Amino acid sequence: MAGAGASPSGAGLMAILLAVASLSWACSGGVGHEPPPELFALPDFALVNRDGSTVESADLDGSPWVANFIFTRCALYCPRSTSRMAHLGRALPSGLSVARVSFTVDPAFDTHEVLSAYADAYGIDDPEWRFLTGDAEALRTLIFEGFRLPVEDTEPILHSNRFVLVDGNGTIRGYYEATDGAELERLIADLAALQMARGHNTQSRAEDSALGERHERSR
Repeated sequence: MAGAGASPSGAGLMAILLAVASLSWACSGGVGHEPPPELFALPDFALVNRDGSTVESADLDGSPWVANFIFTRCALYCPRSTSRMAHLGRALPSGLSVARVSFTVDPAFDTHEVLSAYADAYGIDDPEWRFLTGDAEALRTLIFEGFRLPVEDTEPILHSNRFVLVDGNGTIRGYYEATDGAELERLIADLAALQMARGHNTQSRAEDSALGERHERSR
């Protein structure tokens, strides 16, 4: 299995495209791009991370995160998806960060120990990049009804190759083809817009609170 530093065909071009997207965002300050629309609210979930800990949907609240869907026995698409997700993390400009969540579509085989070995083989040590497994039916329902993406119990397993952007409230904001450089540029721009909107809302709440306190003191 290839490590994170071993790039599949076309990964060099993808890295260049992502770097250009990051530079564009940094130069513009992220201004001028509206946050993507709210699409679907994800249901609550509780799954098992690669370190054996339980991860609940509420643990991801507060900041945007990006999901993808893999299984460790996949020989074609999944290694590319994992490499693209790694490139995404490295390509983000200073001041912009995102949690990443990889959901297995093969939980019967992909125990948390197997997912841990898979992440180690790619040199992934970011604690904010979770690899989740759990009850097969719960995962299938989450992917099919929550993320609204296909997954079929064929051999090999057929599943979506999209990245999904989820905001800090657990609402899906966008779907992106992981192997398309332009799509990942769009993901970075959408992520930046969400982060800026979140920062503006936080500042506005702080200013409203300060104004209220001054009003109370003046009475």
